[in-house]
Amino acid sequence: MLEEKIFSMRVGAHEVVVSTGKLAEQAGGAVSARVGDSMVLATATMSKNVREGLDFFPLSVDYEEKMYAAGRIPGSFFRREGRPSTDAILICRLTDRPLRPLFPDGMRNEVQIVITTLSSDSEHHMDILALNAASMALTISDIPWNGPIGAVRVGYIDGEFVVNPTIPQMDNCQLDLRMAGTRDAIIMVEAGANEVSEAIMIEALEAGHAGLQPLIDMQIQMRDAVGKEKRDISLATTDTEFIQQVRDRVGERIRQVVIDNTERAARNAAVDVIRDEIVEQFVSEDETTDPKIVRDAISDILKGEVRSRILYEGIRPDGRSYTDIRELSSEVGISPRAHGSGLFRRGQTQVLSIVALGTLREAQKLDGLYPEDTRRFIHHYNFPPYSTGETWFLRGPKRREIGHGALAETALSPLVPSEEEFPYTIRVVSEVLSSNGSTSQASICASSLALMDCGVPMIRPVAGVAMGLVTDGSKYAVLSDIQGMEDHLGDMDFKVAGTSEGITALQMDIKIGGLSRELMAQALEQARTGRLQILDNMVATIPAARSELSRWAPRMLSIKIDPDKIGAVIGKGGSTIRSLEEDFDVSVDIQEDGTVYVAGVEGEKTEMALERIRDITREPELGQIFSGRVVRITDFGAFVEFTPGQDGMVHISQLSSERLDKVEDAISMGDEILVMITGVDKVNGKIRLSRQAVLEGWTLEEAQSKDNVRSGGHRGGRGNRRGPRR
Repeated sequence: MLEEKIFSMRVGAHEVVVSTGKLAEQAGGAVSARVGDSMVLATATMSKNVREGLDFFPLSVDYEEKMYAAGRIPGSFFRREGRPSTDAILICRLTDRPLRPLFPDGMRNEVQIVITTLSSDSEHHMDILALNAASMALTISDIPWNGPIGAVRVGYIDGEFVVNPTIPQMDNCQLDLRMAGTRDAIIMVEAGANEVSEAIMIEALEAGHAGLQPLIDMQIQMRDAVGKEKRDISLATTDTEFIQQVRDRVGERIRQVVIDNTERAARNAAVDVIRDEIVEQFVSEDETTDPKIVRDAISDILKGEVRSRILYEGIRPDGRSYTDIRELSSEVGISPRAHGSGLFRRGQTQVLSIVALGTLREAQKLDGLYPEDTRRFIHHYNFPPYSTGETWFLRGPKRREIGHGALAETALSPLVPSEEEFPYTIRVVSEVLSSNGSTSQASICASSLALMDCGVPMIRPVAGVAMGLVTDGSKYAVLSDIQGMEDHLGDMDFKVAGTSEGITALQMDIKIGGLSRELMAQALEQARTGRLQILDNMVATIPAARSELSRWAPRMLSIKIDPDKIGAVIGKGGSTIRSLEEDFDVSVDIQEDGTVYVAGVEGEKTEMALERIRDITREPELGQIFSGRVVRITDFGAFVEFTPGQDGMVHISQLSSERLDKVEDAISMGDEILVMITGVDKVNGKIRLSRQAVLEGWTLEEAQSKDNVRSGGHRGGRGNRRGPRR
């Protein structure tokens, strides 16, 4: 019988309770972690052997989002969970990024981390809970790992930092910062913000690092109490003696190539010539030599030369200084039929973003554990193979593409107008046309241009820039606007997006042990300077959002009606709303609060549809004159539909200036006649009309005084609401 061990620790205002020894006994390490009624099971397992030919570390992180955790059945046809949702993929990435750098260099055993949601209370966030549970499972497992780490969310609410705020608390939050760190340093940051300053961001990072310390304390306690002995594994090692042999032959030539070639294509071509020549030499001298080892050695030498030149000569691969931004260009209006488009280029990185507007009914429906059920602002990012001059199968977006799209969506969201101000669903798609580093930040710039070109009333444009770091322990260099090679050989990828007023998104991943406050502050300041330079280029292209939407964009108008009259607009079996949509070529969306949105490509028809809705829902007022249609004739009078779905009765005595023997002597079915409202019964809604008042030009008082049968048995129409007749 397994013995369950329970550990607990207060983090922020909430207690984290962790159990191990009860569930998933055959996993390398397993814990269940709970905050409130939100609970996950995390397992970490390592393969016994290394797959032959594997030359990388095969770590996989899977977040299994189960609908039963919230007492729900999946909405799919099969009524079971399918492929991971976007939110689940983002949690996988959030968990993977801080864990990966802490595995031993050269590790080749496959490691799989599986996180399963067991309970969700829609109050406590699942992402930070999942990340901490994964660290705990690794800490007590038999898997070699240089943890533990702790993770927290920091909110900036009413001028104060709150560690691990609840989902309801985040409604009025200016900053949503998720971060992970070790005892001594921060190693991962993911943040969305509403234009916060660099100073506030630094304070939030410090508050978060202090807030995660209890989690590290608890994991050390768990490791001492129930941790397994770490397994001995074989690590892939670098043959330093062989690399030195290669360096002796090509070191100076590689260095000269780096000095002489600031263009990527020319540099790569020159290195390829050297690589092919040296591989041939070594293979001819010893046929057992693996050509891949020679190629890898040359790549290591190239990496070392570039890093050394950056650190000790202050020159980057393309000749720039540490703070230089590559050549910029911006353009809008690329697609003639799209509702908006923007093209942004920074060096060899080029992104085209295109906007499509839709009605609110086209908002994305979400089927996940998070309380949000729809999303009206959507950003997608595509990275086709031709953008790097390569080929591969196109099989949908990978996790990286989903992550980059979500980062851009986070950066742009604070500047996108509210549903009340701009009642559209907005989809932006960024197509990477050419890539040489920082495509995610270029997609933010291109999308901002496209939104302004579309006429979306954004408060300010948003731009992003990627920062890098090269360090040898004693010396460091913070690089602005890193390109592909610097991203590959550097020690940090630090992405900052925002406006002229502050930061809207921040993402950081590092390949070293952590970053100090001073390095963080320098990177943020360099990013701010670079961001302002990029914004200047964008504003020169399009200084503000266009005052009018594209002629191809749907026109969206809205009106607020009494919620009690929603049924009148819908009509029996939806007849009225269908008639509106067919007659005016529009789509009509009705919200529960009585807000009605009318969308159509032709503005005049959209206005006419809105006016029809006003007529349907208008409260009848005494003395108003309408042109109505006779819809029913009785012995004592006629019923006239004076607004769509609403009618009243004209007594026979009020149909003409002369006495009538029968109603048909004055009117026939379907006739259009002018009538005045002379009476409204507020109890049963019956409406009294007079045609004679219009014919004689009477005032309301005169019409009421001359209506001799108002006190009789027939005192008005039914006032029922029906769909308009055809």
